Amino acid sequence: MIEININTPALLFPAITLLMLAYTNRFLSLASLVRKLHSDYQKGEKSKTLVSQLNNLRARLNLIRYMQSFGVMSFLCCVLCMYAIYRNWMQLAHWIFAGSLLFLLVSIILSLLEIQKSTKALEIILEDIEELSEGNIFKDMFPQSE
Repeated sequence: MIEININTPALLFPAITLLMLAYTNRFLSLASLVRKLHSDYQKGEKSKTLVSQLNNLRARLNLIRYMQSFGVMSFLCCVLCMYAIYRNWMQLAHWIFAGSLLFLLVSIILSLLEIQKSTKALEIILEDIEELSEGNIFKDMFPQSE
C-alpha cells in the first residue's frame, strides 16, 4: 500500500480552496443575473428567451450547489484523513483520502457540466440576436460569393 503522511491530504487544501472560490464566484455572477432577470420581468420586459434562460439558470444553480457540496465533502475528508493519520489509523486514512479524491473528481466533473450549460445559455442569447439581425454565425463565417 502507498505510504501517506499528514502532508498528503494537506496538499489538497489550497487546490480545494481555490476551486471553492471559483465556484462561489460563479454562483455570485448567476445570482446577479437572476436578480437582473427578475427586475426586468417585474418591469414588464418579457422576451421569448426568458423561459429558456430561466430553465438554464435553474439547472446551473443546481449544478453549482452540487459542485460546492462535493467540494466541501472533499475538504472535510481531507481533514478527517489528517486526523486518522494523526491517530495512526493508516488503513482508515487511505480510505478517507480515496473518498476525498473521488469527491473532488465528482465536483470537477459537475463543474465541466456547468460550463457546458453556461455556454448553452450564451447560445440562447446569440440565437435571439441572430434572429433579430437575420444572420447567423455560419453565414458570417462563410459568406456566399455572388
